[in-house]
Amino acid sequence: MAGPKNSKHGYMTSQLLNFAPDSYLERTSRPIYAIVFLLPFIVFYEIGTILINTDLLNQSQVRVVAFVWLQRFLEYLGAGSRFAWAAPPLVVIVILTGLQLASRKPWYFCLGDYAPMVLECMLLAVPLIVLSLFCNSPVPRRDDPARPDSNNLTVMARVVEPGEGPAQTVPFDGRLAASRPIAHSLMANVVTGVGAGIYEELVFRLILICLLMVLLQDVIGVSHNNAIVLSVLISAALFSAHHHIIYIDGHLGRSFPFNWTEFGFRTLAGVYFAGLFAIRGFGITAGTHAFYDIIATIINASFFAR
Repeated sequence: MAGPKNSKHGYMTSQLLNFAPDSYLERTSRPIYAIVFLLPFIVFYEIGTILINTDLLNQSQVRVVAFVWLQRFLEYLGAGSRFAWAAPPLVVIVILTGLQLASRKPWYFCLGDYAPMVLECMLLAVPLIVLSLFCNSPVPRRDDPARPDSNNLTVMARVVEPGEGPAQTVPFDGRLAASRPIAHSLMANVVTGVGAGIYEELVFRLILICLLMVLLQDVIGVSHNNAIVLSVLISAALFSAHHHIIYIDGHLGRSFPFNWTEFGFRTLAGVYFAGLFAIRGFGITAGTHAFYDIIATIINASFFAR
């Protein structure tokens, strides 16, 4: 997991596996690779939220909740409101830069590794797509405005998107969503899926697992292996729960009705992402999450939206 070396226990909470020096797996797990790899995703998300619909953007309806959490926290620390929109991307870069400095690994980036990283993320998203289709039986859902499905249309056996629900701080009104062009809604879902991949992984994996490891192992005294297991399970459960219950500005709100199947799927997805984070680092994990959301959105729009 991510974090500094602990002298008492003698471990480095970074990655669980050591790859051959300067191999593809070793290079692409470096924090500097995560910065360069995710920079186009960050730019795409920022520009996309502006171009999709400025009215919705002003109401924070196409902002990922994890992004808004970072905004509010930085505003609390004194960041001005004009700077707040750019602060979360800077937080990602600053944290990864700090991890790169702490790792003492080389700073170069091989451009030839970018395309294989994209392909790897897409392939790593496939198991979640299959699991999602397996977990969701073909039950039609009609006229449920409380549930912001893709394009808010009837969906059967759809692919559950981990970023679905809290991709908006305020659920879309059913009539508004139904009146928007399908292509527009598809683009909005793709943009928020990319944002979810970056900022949910930052909050629930890179930050939360690190804090849980410190709390469980260094404060409470749980053994290292048990601390890893508990940190992964707790972070995965909270990751899943936040898709049903939204907490913004001190207020709790329901994104859409609780469903044990989807809660279980997202918990398993959280465990899967935590495993990727421990083995392949933040860049591949966030990229896999983003590509899963993109693929799930396209599949839903192509096959399950009426």
